[in-house]
Amino acid sequence: MAPVSIRERILGFIRQKLHFTSFQLILYGFMLVILMGALFLMLPFASYGASNGIHISFLDALFTATSATCVTGLVVTDTVRTWTPFGQFILISLIQVGGMGVVTVAIALFVMSGKKIGLRQRSLMQESISAPCIGGIVKMTGFIIKGMILFEFIGTLLLAPVMIRDFGIVKGIWYALFHSISAFCNAGFDLMGREIPYSSLTAYAADPLVNFTIMSLIIIGGIGFFTWQDIYKHKLNVKMYSMQTKAILKLTLFLILMPAVIFFFTEYKSLPLGERVLTSLFQSVTPRTAGFNTTDYSTFSDGNILLTIMLMLTGGASGSTAGGFKITTFGVILAAAHATFFRYDDVVLSGRRIPHKTIRMASSILMMYLILFLTGAVLISAFDELPLRECLFETASAIGTVGLTMGITTKLSSISKIIIIVLMFLGRVGGLTVIFAATRDNSTGGGRVPEGNITIG
Repeated sequence: MAPVSIRERILGFIRQKLHFTSFQLILYGFMLVILMGALFLMLPFASYGASNGIHISFLDALFTATSATCVTGLVVTDTVRTWTPFGQFILISLIQVGGMGVVTVAIALFVMSGKKIGLRQRSLMQESISAPCIGGIVKMTGFIIKGMILFEFIGTLLLAPVMIRDFGIVKGIWYALFHSISAFCNAGFDLMGREIPYSSLTAYAADPLVNFTIMSLIIIGGIGFFTWQDIYKHKLNVKMYSMQTKAILKLTLFLILMPAVIFFFTEYKSLPLGERVLTSLFQSVTPRTAGFNTTDYSTFSDGNILLTIMLMLTGGASGSTAGGFKITTFGVILAAAHATFFRYDDVVLSGRRIPHKTIRMASSILMMYLILFLTGAVLISAFDELPLRECLFETASAIGTVGLTMGITTKLSSISKIIIIVLMFLGRVGGLTVIFAATRDNSTGGGRVPEGNITIG
């Protein structure tokens, strides 16, 4: 028998002692990618630095790397004015990894290297993309990667004519690719601040091609990988779609049209009809959870700011590139409320009864997001003496991984930046992932404590 090398002994010891759960591996994977991204962004040739009068501290690099990996879009310095083409490449790479999910990327690399995917890796992939079962996970990984490449390529082709017209061939193609990936991954990073910093897509507010391309990419990325698969498999035969797909599509349509109608009749009254419709639609799509904007949110009424905050917190579908507490959670909560109000025995969504465990999980997720969102806003307002309305908007944007802001991101103190970093991280990996990573399974295995009654309502 060949002698065991020191390296093999060390690896064997690590495997034996470090029994990470799937949730812990997902958590540490995101942390590692963010830290590596921050270190790359600290390299001298990643930013223009002193030549543009910009000093990049480690905290600012960490903030930007977290925002990119967690596909948020909040920035403390304007992207195109701060980061060189190399720095922009690092950002778009972090966005792509964050949109796909660290585990998806890792499994894809395993497959391409010809290595066998074990049961543990499959289980990890299942947790990462919120898959209903472990079967077909590796095949699903290939489907996700091919779908992302296809949609981002189509988005690049559609945006290229406009970007080449405005920025030249080389820069125009890069801008088209950057914004296509950023939109599909629901990241909200843009390169449009050369003339007016932090301007996002305001220069294209009246351009139908840019608006509909960006909106389509946001929606496709936000409805989830399993929704794509269901549509791909059954085409337009809606009756064959799964209950989850039907619920996601109905709720997505409702959460696009309802806010768009409200924005149309309450905002943008001075705009021409066509631009008014376009802007209203865009501002209903982008809060869930893309972060691009074609208008100034500081002009919004308090009611529409609250509506935007609600959209940011809701986000997209489970197993998608979007953040938020997810529209499926929103749907289950609405169905539970409906059953309570009308005294039904069962909670029903899209013609199917929802298990009690799912309802309990949805309630816990919603409560967690509300607590984090409100606590973060109150702390930032107290630390930095900023208006609570703007702070609520900022923390909803962070925990929902959106990237929209009312202009206070650059004014945040170091402690407030750390709060936003934590919220972005929790919003992307999921609050329950963090809790399950930090706690053990305390299920009783059948034993239950006596039941008690408590008056509510």
